Amino acid sequence: MKTRIQNPQLASRLMPVAQAVTLIRPGMTVGMSGFTGAGYPKAVPLALAERIGEAHARGEKFRMRILTGASTAPELDGVLARTGGIDFRLPYQSDPELRARINRGEIEYMDIHLGHVAQYAWCGFFGKIDIAVVEAAGILPDGRLIPSTSIGNNKTWLDLADQVIVEVNGDQPEGLDGMHDIYYGTALPPNRKPIPLVAPGDRIGEPYLRVDPAKVVAVVETRGRDRLSRFAEPDDNCQRIAGHLVEFFRHEIAKGRLGEHLLPLQSGVGNIANAVLTGLRSGGFEQLTAFTEVIQDGMLDLIRTGTITMASATALSLSPEGVDDFINRIDYYRSRIVLRPQEISNHAELVRRLGCLALNGMVEADLYGNINSTHVAGTSIINGIGGSGDFARNGFLSCFLTPSTAKNGAISCIVPMVSHVDHTEHDVAVVVSEQGLADLRGLSPKQRARAIIHNCAHPDYRPLLEDYFDRACRDSKGKHTPHLLMEAMSWHQRFLDTGSMKP
Repeated sequence: MKTRIQNPQLASRLMPVAQAVTLIRPGMTVGMSGFTGAGYPKAVPLALAERIGEAHARGEKFRMRILTGASTAPELDGVLARTGGIDFRLPYQSDPELRARINRGEIEYMDIHLGHVAQYAWCGFFGKIDIAVVEAAGILPDGRLIPSTSIGNNKTWLDLADQVIVEVNGDQPEGLDGMHDIYYGTALPPNRKPIPLVAPGDRIGEPYLRVDPAKVVAVVETRGRDRLSRFAEPDDNCQRIAGHLVEFFRHEIAKGRLGEHLLPLQSGVGNIANAVLTGLRSGGFEQLTAFTEVIQDGMLDLIRTGTITMASATALSLSPEGVDDFINRIDYYRSRIVLRPQEISNHAELVRRLGCLALNGMVEADLYGNINSTHVAGTSIINGIGGSGDFARNGFLSCFLTPSTAKNGAISCIVPMVSHVDHTEHDVAVVVSEQGLADLRGLSPKQRARAIIHNCAHPDYRPLLEDYFDRACRDSKGKHTPHLLMEAMSWHQRFLDTGSMKP
């Protein structure tokens, strides 16, 4: 590990993790690294949870505000939630324990577009950042940090925090050195300047994270891979969704609205997204690019086979097998992957200028194309909006993907009115289920409704939706966006009452 910590001043602050966590005190706001289970600190949160548990056993209150890049892992979100150590959390989460406590009202949670976090922090909207805890793959002789498998908001936390704890992880591949591009040219309004990035592979910054050595109060050595789950093999529904989307892209190429190499891809995380990416390769697409948040197995496969020639992201989110492949071919991937801060990977102006094709999952869509991607029955958070809004609002094409039903057919994912709106109909161009694809561009609300019912709804629910829409067109006071409000929401009430949307 000595070769990983090359700066003598910071090496002198090397200490056991149990000593380092004494620097984190109750009531602090802590900015931690981590984005979709990659690059999170491995040792400090576990030791901190033990310290919090001891404090609570003595009857002392110990709760903190935790800010990250996105979701982390059970060793961070899970253990700190379980010990009752989290008072407030943002901007995205996926841990079951943390989610349960948020939904019980025990933890305050702010769901926020990932592209907004850095500016909001710089403007002071979240208050003072007391301490940053950031994983690094190494420390250079001049004190700069070799970033780990995610960047997320690390640049912001390091710049703003009063104090810094650096975890140097000896199990993160040394070959990460040179894969990152940290841009230090951002500024707050009214002093903003154009960001000089015109293609996904452009390098506009430097490979390392700067940190003021005087702020580094502890360096901790650790070992451990990111804890990431295996992805399920794409099922028939996922493959059919992918097929509809690939067919649509071919249609757009034939119409002259897309070129043979498409436009930069943005893909959400999950089995459907992996299936879509696999479908692009089998569909014969070549020389593609990606400007996205996360590189997962499907995208890594496209990079390995040359289907994607360059991918820009802020994090890796790979299965254990994907991690092995990444490490074994890291010299190959280093010239084809650029990892950036999420304020750049999710930057609205860049997404719009590059013309990203946004491919994201959802919980449900309503007849007019409003999307719920975060809540069950309008009140219980699942994960969060993440970066889908950054790309949906600003991309060239905004596509939302879902199976037509959930819970073995008990729930329709196409409903009269969504129980919670994350993406309005104004930001949604395409809705896809295994049943088909609804192209909503250039359509009025009633035309959108007919397209979604006909193309995306499951046959078991299509007659119910048609009946509702016909009666809404007849009986609704307004005829522009016809609704029978009480009946529209009764679909969700039936689910709460019986576990099924079927009457």
